[in-house]
Amino acid sequence: MIITKDHIGGLVFLCLSAAYGYYIGDISMLPGDEYEPFNAQTVPTALAYMGGVLSIALIVTASRDAADRLSLKGYDFAIVVKLLALVVLFGLALEWVGFLVSTILFLIGGYWLLGERRIKTLLIASVPFAVFIWFALSQLLDIYLAPGRLITTLFGG
Repeated sequence: MIITKDHIGGLVFLCLSAAYGYYIGDISMLPGDEYEPFNAQTVPTALAYMGGVLSIALIVTASRDAADRLSLKGYDFAIVVKLLALVVLFGLALEWVGFLVSTILFLIGGYWLLGERRIKTLLIASVPFAVFIWFALSQLLDIYLAPGRLITTLFGG
């Protein structure tokens, strides 16, 4: 049996989708939200199922040619570790500075790690996207996003 990059990618994506789906039950909802057709767990549930189905499809349809065999040459694992550390920092920052600020900092940090150094490009690529996601979640879908402990301490809340 030949293991290709598609097989490994599919297995990793399947594990991530399963873990993501496992923790969906930890998302807290307001009383009575469990009877609503669309609640805080709806989109994560759909994403977990879609991730599982797509990863299984990737595993099943992966190429079995010897030329596509897994080779770890040329991969920059240092950048992967840095991006994973950035994700952990993003998770820690969510509680303290809130969704909007931590998302902006996460995107700027991610682009910077991937090689972008122009400040104007970093801001243009990060701020509008984070503001749009924040607006869509909090204003259009009426999902509560905590402003963060630091923000509430400084500005009240």
